[in-house]
Amino acid sequence: MTGYRAAALLSVLASSHAFAPAPAYRPTTQLSAVAADTITFAKVDERTGKPTGTSFLPADAVERAAVGNPIEKVKLAKDGTSAFVDVYEYAAKFRAGEMTWEEVESADMNSRLKYVGMLHRDKRTPGQFMMRLKVPNGIVSSDQMRFYADCVERYGEEKGVVDITTRQNIQLRGVKIEDAADIIDGLHARNQTSFQSALDSVRNMVGSPLAGIDDMEMVDTRELCNALNDLVSLDPVTQTRGNPMWGNLPRKFNVAISGSRDDYAHTHINDIGLVPTPHATTGAMGFNVVLGGYMSIKRVAESIPSGLWIHADRESVVTLTEAILRIFRDEGSRGDRQKARLIWLVEQYGVEEFKKAVIKEINSYGRGVTVQDSQPGPTEPFERRELLGVHKQKQEGKSRVGILVPTGRLSVKECRQIADMADKYSAGEIRLTVEQNIILPNVDDGKVAALLKEDALEGTRLKVNPGFIEGNVVSCTGAQFCGLALIETKAQAESVAKKLEELVTVNRPIRIHWTGCPNSCGQVQVADIGIMGGPARRLDEETGKMMAVPGCKIFVGGRIGEDAHLSLEPFKSGIPLDDEFLIPELVQILKNEFGAVDKKIRKRDKVKKMLGMT
Repeated sequence: MTGYRAAALLSVLASSHAFAPAPAYRPTTQLSAVAADTITFAKVDERTGKPTGTSFLPADAVERAAVGNPIEKVKLAKDGTSAFVDVYEYAAKFRAGEMTWEEVESADMNSRLKYVGMLHRDKRTPGQFMMRLKVPNGIVSSDQMRFYADCVERYGEEKGVVDITTRQNIQLRGVKIEDAADIIDGLHARNQTSFQSALDSVRNMVGSPLAGIDDMEMVDTRELCNALNDLVSLDPVTQTRGNPMWGNLPRKFNVAISGSRDDYAHTHINDIGLVPTPHATTGAMGFNVVLGGYMSIKRVAESIPSGLWIHADRESVVTLTEAILRIFRDEGSRGDRQKARLIWLVEQYGVEEFKKAVIKEINSYGRGVTVQDSQPGPTEPFERRELLGVHKQKQEGKSRVGILVPTGRLSVKECRQIADMADKYSAGEIRLTVEQNIILPNVDDGKVAALLKEDALEGTRLKVNPGFIEGNVVSCTGAQFCGLALIETKAQAESVAKKLEELVTVNRPIRIHWTGCPNSCGQVQVADIGIMGGPARRLDEETGKMMAVPGCKIFVGGRIGEDAHLSLEPFKSGIPLDDEFLIPELVQILKNEFGAVDKKIRKRDKVKKMLGMT
């Protein structure tokens, strides 16, 4: 093991190891003589002297990519890591008036720029992008939140918004190429990046939103998420963002680390899920490793036990993740993109053989990391705790305050209000949740009452104590910005939740997820009630004929936490989205499946009780 890869294997462990001397960049791929005559690709970016992502692939992976799917051919023709420099060159040309977005090569515009987090919204907002960041463990500072607002304000109230995602992440809407370089520099100056956050990259590292403040915490996930973020996006030689080692994966890759039995990270729907579990004999804290969870048009899969257990320390977590990533990068499918996620490779191996391959790879690094068989999980009952509202922390005199952000959508004004509240009450710290909400941690108990009276929380969208329905809505981007979505989701999700709150009462949180298409970015299969955009028909009163209208499928019965379960088959299909059709369907489901009661009936029962009639 020599060259760039060897240096990387050592340098990612910077907190406990000195950095290896930076070697000369050296491509590793050696094609066969026959393949070399027909396959060409750049091994080094001549502008920077850095290796390309493709240069780290073994020869057989390159050869498979050459006859693979269209995205693989795009990456061979010009490496995705070229975007690390291209984005600056394009921005300069745009600002100088030397180029317009229509003149950018289509493959750059719609594919390669995703390697710097730039996703072109060509169908909805041509020439403008969604910029996805990396926010490990979902921790944001007030300065960063204000910066997000500053970035999107120029694009107007409709397009210039900020979204919290289902991976504790941030997406900036409306971004133009001419502004991208300054935004990226601003992020890097604030210890954040957008590099390697989209397309075939390792996505945002999800951890516990209660890390370090939870009295039931088993593992503090913050350091681990940061270490993994550096593994995949920090160049180990230059110490700048953009790591070519992981610049050409077969498909996207998701990692989640849970910190408690609540599993706020949703490990069961990630490629790698780390589930905190003490060793049965020694009591040492570690992780059972689950693999292969994901959602797509082709398949929705819950993660499966790998049979692996590792210690809950930085070196073990980084080493395990790196080993699995290496196997996935080098051996994953470069053909059908719908069959290129990790679960397909695990099934190709067989779980036991894949386990052996991971252990062999780990041992080859020589770091002394030990892997053991998975350990028994807890058996005593446990109820997942709420994140919204005011709750005591393990620190004496401190509370966490969870605030609803409906569908994760934030205006410029709301971003600044949140930043101001964070400065005033939580030392500038803001935490994002996979439910697309925020938490202000470390609020002095004596200041909680004042926080709850802030103008930003009085009669606004942002709420500390929303209803059980309104407070548990999750939504994908929807047709407002996403060209794949069949329906608008965010505005309708917020509106429908409010109407349901007015109609019925439920005695526990009911999670309603919306997704615009079968890709299920809104994760409808994990929801109590999931609404997925799809076709529907209704009577046209003018013609007397049935007509096609926006509609949905409804899923029922998904679960999260220790007893996670995916609802894979629609409960109902072909429901028109108009309130007159959708609302009655949802009310009926809430009553029949979740014990909801009409608001007016509940009020009448209370009056009877007060009068001694019951």
